[in-house]
Amino acid sequence: MRDFPSCFGENGVQVAEASSSSGDPITPTITNKIAQNLVTCVYQCKMLNFSCFIITITWTKNLMGQSLSVQIDDSHNHCLCKLDIKPWLFSKRRGFKNLEVGSKFIAIYWDLSYAKFGSSPEPIEGFYFAIAMNQELILILGDMEKDAHKKIDATSLAPNGVLISKRAHVFGKKAYSTRAQFCGRGRVHDILIECDTVGVNDSYLLIRIDGDPVMQVKCLRWKFRGNYTILVDGLPVEVYWDVHSWLFEKLMGNAVFLFRTCLSAEKLWASEDPSWLSKDRHSGLGFSLVLCAWKNE
Repeated sequence: MRDFPSCFGENGVQVAEASSSSGDPITPTITNKIAQNLVTCVYQCKMLNFSCFIITITWTKNLMGQSLSVQIDDSHNHCLCKLDIKPWLFSKRRGFKNLEVGSKFIAIYWDLSYAKFGSSPEPIEGFYFAIAMNQELILILGDMEKDAHKKIDATSLAPNGVLISKRAHVFGKKAYSTRAQFCGRGRVHDILIECDTVGVNDSYLLIRIDGDPVMQVKCLRWKFRGNYTILVDGLPVEVYWDVHSWLFEKLMGNAVFLFRTCLSAEKLWASEDPSWLSKDRHSGLGFSLVLCAWKNE
């Protein structure tokens, strides 16, 4: 159980500063303040010629405001570009950025002028964020697609991006919540984790999906690590938990929860058989959600 992802390390997170279009070197910075609210989403995208790209989007919120970082990697894990957007600055709440990387022309569009946020730094509604490559739209996020299409200079407006991974810091006293899309472009679900570690005999862990209880662990002090399989959208989802730090460490650490599906990539695009998927055919590529839960005392 200690081998599954520990949500960006024990004491903080590492955030790489984004480069400008001039191609300046990336300078990594270490953020040791666990109060930083951070959500990282990883999307797998493909073009019409079956070229595959991994797009990592990190939404951050701290005392200075909110920011958005984007990294685009090719199928060989080679970073094509990084970009940092700070939408709390009035001039950057809406805009676009054109980048030229070798033979690839990348256009990034965003509008966060009317974005609405909950407890997470990831916006809920009232925004769009889109990426086009060589005039093909490969990823679009948000509920303002019509507005985005008016701004995007692209010949193809049918994105193929699939969310494959999400990592988030969540905060609370006994309840911790987030949202996740377990299957491709399927339904977005509300996830609530209720955990009481105070009582010796009655400590418990309860997980709800869209308000319905799907898993409960009693006598948590004896079962502080474990795994269980639940069903979401008819798919098996493995749930791993580790609350050892909450129960037994003097310095209050974080609990880690992992939700992982085993849906393969070819099921996400069942109607096609792209050549770039051949090497992933037996990898069990699916969706994973890692929650790093911190207690607000």
